[in-house]
Amino acid sequence: MNTTRYPHTQFSDQDMIDLSASMKIGILGTVNPQGLPHLTLITTLMASTPEKVVWGQFMEGVSKKHVLQNPKTGFLVMGLDKSYRRGFANYDHATNAGKDYDFYNNTPLFRYNSYFGVHRVHYMDLVAHSGKYPLPMNKIVLAAIQTMIGKALNGKKEKNVVLNPWTQAFFDKIDNLKFLSYINADGYPEIIPVIQAQSLDREHLIFSLGAYGRELEEITANTTVAFFGMALSMEDVLVRGTFEGIKNLAGMKFGVVKLDWVYNSMPPKPVQIYPEVPMEAVREF
Repeated sequence: MNTTRYPHTQFSDQDMIDLSASMKIGILGTVNPQGLPHLTLITTLMASTPEKVVWGQFMEGVSKKHVLQNPKTGFLVMGLDKSYRRGFANYDHATNAGKDYDFYNNTPLFRYNSYFGVHRVHYMDLVAHSGKYPLPMNKIVLAAIQTMIGKALNGKKEKNVVLNPWTQAFFDKIDNLKFLSYINADGYPEIIPVIQAQSLDREHLIFSLGAYGRELEEITANTTVAFFGMALSMEDVLVRGTFEGIKNLAGMKFGVVKLDWVYNSMPPKPVQIYPEVPMEAVREF
Protein backbone atom coordinates (compact mmCIF):
# COMPACT_ATOMS: atom_id res chain seq x y z
CA MET A 1 0.00 0.00 0.00
CA ASN A 2 1.34 3.43 -0.95
CA THR A 3 1.27 5.12 2.45
CA THR A 4 2.36 8.44 0.95
CA ARG A 5 -0.69 8.54 -1.33
CA TYR A 6 -3.00 6.95 1.25
CA PRO A 7 -1.68 8.10 4.65
CA HIS A 8 -4.90 7.96 6.71
CA THR A 9 -6.24 4.86 8.46
CA GLN A 10 -9.25 6.63 10.03
CA PHE A 11 -11.83 9.16 8.91
CA SER A 12 -11.76 12.51 10.68
CA ASP A 13 -14.92 14.26 11.86
CA GLN A 14 -14.79 16.49 8.77
CA ASP A 15 -14.32 13.45 6.52
CA MET A 16 -17.46 11.91 7.97
CA ILE A 17 -19.46 15.12 7.49
CA ASP A 18 -18.34 15.52 3.88
CA LEU A 19 -18.92 11.87 3.01
CA SER A 20 -22.46 11.93 4.41
CA ALA A 21 -23.59 14.55 1.85
CA SER A 22 -26.54 13.29 -0.18
CA MET A 23 -25.38 15.02 -3.38
CA LYS A 24 -22.09 13.37 -4.32
CA ILE A 25 -20.53 10.80 -6.61
CA GLY A 26 -19.43 7.48 -5.14
CA ILE A 27 -17.46 4.90 -7.10
CA LEU A 28 -16.89 1.41 -5.71
CA GLY A 29 -14.11 -0.74 -7.18
CA THR A 30 -14.42 -4.51 -6.83
CA VAL A 31 -12.57 -7.60 -8.11
CA ASN A 32 -14.54 -10.01 -10.28
CA PRO A 33 -14.10 -13.82 -10.14
CA GLN A 34 -11.48 -13.62 -12.92
CA GLY A 35 -9.41 -11.17 -10.86
CA LEU A 36 -10.30 -8.18 -13.05
CA PRO A 37 -11.35 -4.68 -11.94
CA HIS A 38 -15.00 -3.63 -11.91
CA LEU A 39 -16.38 -0.15 -11.12
CA THR A 40 -19.88 0.71 -9.94
CA LEU A 41 -21.66 3.97 -9.19
CA ILE A 42 -22.68 3.83 -5.50
CA THR A 43 -23.97 7.27 -4.50
CA THR A 44 -24.73 6.08 -0.96
CA LEU A 45 -21.05 5.53 -0.08
CA MET A 46 -20.16 7.22 3.20
CA ALA A 47 -18.38 6.72 6.55
CA SER A 48 -20.39 5.10 9.32
CA THR A 49 -17.62 5.39 11.93
CA PRO A 50 -13.96 6.50 11.72
CA GLU A 51 -13.05 2.92 10.71
CA LYS A 52 -16.11 1.85 8.69
CA VAL A 53 -17.20 2.52 5.11
CA VAL A 54 -20.89 1.89 4.48
CA TRP A 55 -23.19 1.90 1.44
CA GLY A 56 -26.85 1.23 0.89
CA GLN A 57 -28.15 -1.13 -1.79
CA PHE A 58 -31.34 -0.36 -3.71
CA MET A 59 -30.77 -2.39 -6.89
CA GLU A 60 -29.05 -5.60 -7.88
CA GLY A 61 -25.73 -5.78 -9.74
CA VAL A 62 -22.63 -7.91 -10.03
CA SER A 63 -20.55 -5.77 -7.63
CA LYS A 64 -22.70 -7.05 -4.74
CA LYS A 65 -21.63 -10.59 -5.67
CA HIS A 66 -17.99 -9.65 -6.15
CA VAL A 67 -17.51 -8.43 -2.57
CA LEU A 68 -18.77 -11.76 -1.22
CA GLN A 69 -16.11 -13.60 -3.24
CA ASN A 70 -13.26 -11.12 -2.77
CA PRO A 71 -13.49 -8.59 0.10
CA LYS A 72 -10.83 -6.22 -1.28
CA THR A 73 -12.38 -3.01 -2.59
CA GLY A 74 -11.37 0.48 -3.66
CA PHE A 75 -13.53 3.58 -3.40
CA LEU A 76 -13.65 7.19 -4.55
CA VAL A 77 -16.14 9.81 -3.32
CA MET A 78 -16.35 13.20 -5.03
CA GLY A 79 -18.36 16.18 -3.77
CA LEU A 80 -20.03 19.03 -5.62
CA ASP A 81 -16.95 21.18 -4.93
CA LYS A 82 -14.94 18.83 -7.23
CA SER A 83 -12.85 17.56 -4.34
CA TYR A 84 -12.54 13.85 -3.65
CA ARG A 85 -11.31 11.20 -1.28
CA ARG A 86 -10.26 7.72 -2.32
CA GLY A 87 -8.96 4.65 -0.59
CA PHE A 88 -9.31 0.96 0.14
CA ALA A 89 -11.50 -1.17 2.38
CA ASN A 90 -12.23 -4.81 3.16
CA TYR A 91 -15.83 -5.97 2.87
CA ASP A 92 -17.25 -7.20 6.19
CA HIS A 93 -20.99 -7.87 6.24
CA ALA A 94 -24.48 -6.68 5.27
CA THR A 95 -27.67 -6.10 7.24
CA ASN A 96 -31.26 -4.98 6.62
CA ALA A 97 -31.74 -3.15 9.91
CA GLY A 98 -29.99 -0.67 12.20
CA LYS A 99 -29.21 3.04 12.40
CA ASP A 100 -27.59 3.29 8.97
CA TYR A 101 -30.49 1.42 7.37
CA ASP A 102 -32.88 3.91 8.99
CA PHE A 103 -30.67 6.85 7.99
CA TYR A 104 -30.70 5.93 4.31
CA ASN A 105 -34.43 5.30 4.15
CA ASN A 106 -35.18 8.61 5.85
CA THR A 107 -33.20 10.69 3.37
CA PRO A 108 -35.36 12.60 0.84
CA LEU A 109 -34.17 10.42 -2.07
CA PHE A 110 -35.59 7.24 -0.54
CA ARG A 111 -38.19 8.41 1.97
CA TYR A 112 -40.41 9.87 -0.73
CA ASN A 113 -39.60 7.33 -3.43
CA SER A 114 -42.66 5.27 -4.37
CA TYR A 115 -40.69 2.62 -6.26
CA PHE A 116 -37.70 1.57 -4.18
CA GLY A 117 -35.70 2.16 -1.04
CA VAL A 118 -32.50 0.84 0.48
CA HIS A 119 -33.14 -2.81 1.31
CA ARG A 120 -29.64 -3.79 2.45
CA VAL A 121 -26.71 -1.94 4.02
CA HIS A 122 -23.14 -3.11 3.42
CA TYR A 123 -20.22 -2.51 5.79
CA MET A 124 -16.50 -2.44 4.99
CA ASP A 125 -13.44 -2.02 7.20
CA LEU A 126 -11.35 0.96 6.16
CA VAL A 127 -7.75 0.08 5.22
CA ALA A 128 -6.46 3.52 4.20
CA HIS A 129 -7.60 6.69 2.45
CA SER A 130 -6.03 9.69 0.78
CA GLY A 131 -7.67 12.58 2.57
CA LYS A 132 -9.35 15.40 0.66
CA TYR A 133 -7.91 16.53 -2.69
CA PRO A 134 -9.27 18.94 -5.32
CA LEU A 135 -9.47 17.86 -8.95
CA PRO A 136 -6.57 19.62 -10.77
CA MET A 137 -8.86 21.24 -13.34
CA ASN A 138 -6.16 23.26 -15.11
CA LYS A 139 -4.12 20.10 -15.71
CA ILE A 140 -7.22 18.15 -16.75
CA VAL A 141 -8.25 20.75 -19.35
CA LEU A 142 -4.72 20.82 -20.79
CA ALA A 143 -4.59 17.00 -20.78
CA ALA A 144 -7.93 16.87 -22.65
CA ILE A 145 -6.51 19.17 -25.35
CA GLN A 146 -3.36 17.04 -25.54
CA THR A 147 -5.55 13.93 -25.89
CA MET A 148 -7.28 15.48 -28.90
CA ILE A 149 -3.85 16.10 -30.44
CA GLY A 150 -2.84 12.53 -29.64
CA LYS A 151 -5.94 11.22 -31.42
CA ALA A 152 -5.01 13.13 -34.55
CA LEU A 153 -1.38 11.99 -34.46
CA ASN A 154 -2.04 8.35 -33.60
CA GLY A 155 -4.66 7.54 -36.25
CA LYS A 156 -7.35 4.87 -36.19
CA LYS A 157 -6.44 1.19 -36.02
CA GLU A 158 -9.59 -0.66 -34.95
CA LYS A 159 -10.11 -4.30 -35.89
CA ASN A 160 -13.24 -4.88 -33.82
CA VAL A 161 -16.24 -2.61 -33.32
CA VAL A 162 -16.37 -2.67 -29.52
CA LEU A 163 -17.93 0.75 -28.86
CA ASN A 164 -21.29 1.50 -30.39
CA PRO A 165 -21.93 5.10 -31.57
CA TRP A 166 -23.58 6.14 -28.28
CA THR A 167 -20.74 4.80 -26.13
CA GLN A 168 -18.04 6.29 -28.35
CA ALA A 169 -19.71 9.71 -28.27
CA PHE A 170 -20.20 9.39 -24.51
CA PHE A 171 -16.47 8.91 -23.88
CA ASP A 172 -15.65 11.78 -26.25
CA LYS A 173 -17.64 14.34 -24.23
CA ILE A 174 -15.05 16.46 -22.44
CA ASP A 175 -17.34 17.27 -19.51
CA ASN A 176 -18.18 13.63 -18.74
CA LEU A 177 -16.33 12.06 -15.83
CA LYS A 178 -14.07 9.06 -16.43
CA PHE A 179 -12.31 6.87 -13.89
CA LEU A 180 -9.69 4.19 -14.54
CA SER A 181 -9.14 1.20 -12.27
CA TYR A 182 -6.62 -1.62 -12.12
CA ILE A 183 -5.69 -4.19 -9.49
CA ASN A 184 -2.62 -2.98 -7.60
CA ALA A 185 0.19 -5.07 -6.13
CA ASP A 186 -1.76 -5.53 -2.89
CA GLY A 187 -4.78 -6.91 -4.75
CA TYR A 188 -7.00 -3.82 -4.32
CA PRO A 189 -8.74 -1.92 -7.13
CA GLU A 190 -6.88 1.38 -7.54
CA ILE A 191 -9.11 4.20 -8.87
CA ILE A 192 -7.67 7.18 -10.78
CA PRO A 193 -9.65 10.10 -12.25
CA VAL A 194 -8.77 10.18 -15.98
CA ILE A 195 -11.32 12.71 -17.20
CA GLN A 196 -9.16 13.54 -20.23
CA ALA A 197 -9.72 10.07 -21.75
CA GLN A 198 -11.41 9.88 -25.17
CA SER A 199 -11.98 7.26 -27.83
CA LEU A 200 -9.16 6.79 -30.32
CA ASP A 201 -11.48 4.65 -32.45
CA ARG A 202 -14.21 2.10 -31.70
CA GLU A 203 -11.76 -0.33 -30.12
CA HIS A 204 -9.37 1.94 -28.18
CA LEU A 205 -9.33 4.69 -25.58
CA ILE A 206 -6.47 7.20 -25.45
CA PHE A 207 -5.50 9.65 -22.71
CA SER A 208 -2.74 12.17 -22.12
CA LEU A 209 -0.57 11.81 -19.04
CA GLY A 210 -0.85 15.55 -18.47
CA ALA A 211 -3.00 14.87 -15.39
CA TYR A 212 -2.24 12.08 -12.89
CA GLY A 213 0.74 11.16 -15.06
CA ARG A 214 2.89 9.86 -12.22
CA GLU A 215 0.19 7.40 -11.15
CA LEU A 216 -0.62 6.34 -14.70
CA GLU A 217 3.03 5.60 -15.38
CA GLU A 218 2.93 3.03 -12.57
CA ILE A 219 0.59 0.83 -14.63
CA THR A 220 2.60 -1.75 -16.52
CA ALA A 221 1.86 -2.66 -20.13
CA ASN A 222 -0.58 -5.56 -20.69
CA THR A 223 -2.40 -4.85 -17.41
CA THR A 224 -6.19 -5.21 -17.56
CA VAL A 225 -7.89 -1.92 -16.71
CA ALA A 226 -11.50 -0.81 -16.38
CA PHE A 227 -12.86 2.59 -17.42
CA PHE A 228 -16.06 3.93 -15.89
CA GLY A 229 -17.62 6.87 -17.71
CA MET A 230 -20.51 8.87 -16.28
CA ALA A 231 -22.45 12.07 -16.85
CA LEU A 232 -24.05 14.19 -14.15
CA SER A 233 -27.37 13.18 -15.72
CA MET A 234 -26.59 9.75 -14.15
CA GLU A 235 -25.91 8.05 -17.49
CA ASP A 236 -22.93 5.74 -17.23
CA VAL A 237 -21.08 2.89 -18.92
CA LEU A 238 -18.24 0.55 -17.96
CA VAL A 239 -15.60 -0.78 -20.37
CA ARG A 240 -12.57 -2.99 -19.86
CA GLY A 241 -9.48 -3.81 -21.85
CA THR A 242 -5.70 -4.13 -21.97
CA PHE A 243 -3.39 -1.22 -21.27
CA GLU A 244 -1.00 -1.15 -24.23
CA GLY A 245 1.56 1.05 -22.49
CA ILE A 246 2.74 4.63 -22.88
CA LYS A 247 3.55 6.25 -26.21
CA ASN A 248 5.52 9.43 -26.89
CA LEU A 249 4.03 11.62 -29.62
CA ALA A 250 5.23 15.14 -30.38
CA GLY A 251 6.96 15.31 -27.02
CA MET A 252 3.80 14.30 -25.10
CA LYS A 253 3.00 11.04 -23.31
CA PHE A 254 -0.19 9.09 -23.95
CA GLY A 255 -1.70 5.88 -22.67
CA VAL A 256 -3.76 3.59 -24.93
CA VAL A 257 -6.22 0.90 -23.87
CA LYS A 258 -7.44 -1.80 -26.27
CA LEU A 259 -11.04 -2.58 -25.31
CA ASP A 260 -12.68 -6.00 -25.32
CA TRP A 261 -15.69 -5.68 -22.97
CA VAL A 262 -18.58 -3.24 -22.47
CA TYR A 263 -21.17 -3.29 -19.67
CA ASN A 264 -24.30 -1.23 -19.14
CA SER A 265 -24.62 -0.66 -15.41
CA MET A 266 -27.66 1.64 -15.61
CA PRO A 267 -31.14 0.70 -14.40
CA PRO A 268 -33.42 -1.00 -15.02
CA LYS A 269 -31.17 -3.96 -15.88
CA PRO A 270 -27.37 -4.07 -15.80
CA VAL A 271 -26.26 -6.16 -18.76
CA GLN A 272 -23.16 -6.97 -20.84
CA ILE A 273 -23.18 -5.17 -24.19
CA TYR A 274 -19.97 -6.47 -25.79
CA PRO A 275 -19.25 -9.25 -26.56
CA GLU A 276 -22.94 -9.54 -27.33
CA VAL A 277 -24.78 -12.04 -25.17
CA PRO A 278 -27.15 -14.24 -27.25
CA MET A 279 -30.81 -13.93 -26.35
CA GLU A 280 -32.36 -17.08 -24.98
CA ALA A 281 -36.00 -17.98 -25.14
CA VAL A 282 -37.87 -18.24 -21.85
CA ARG A 283 -39.14 -21.80 -21.66
CA GLU A 284 -40.06 -22.08 -17.97
CA PHE A 285 -42.28 -19.70 -16.05
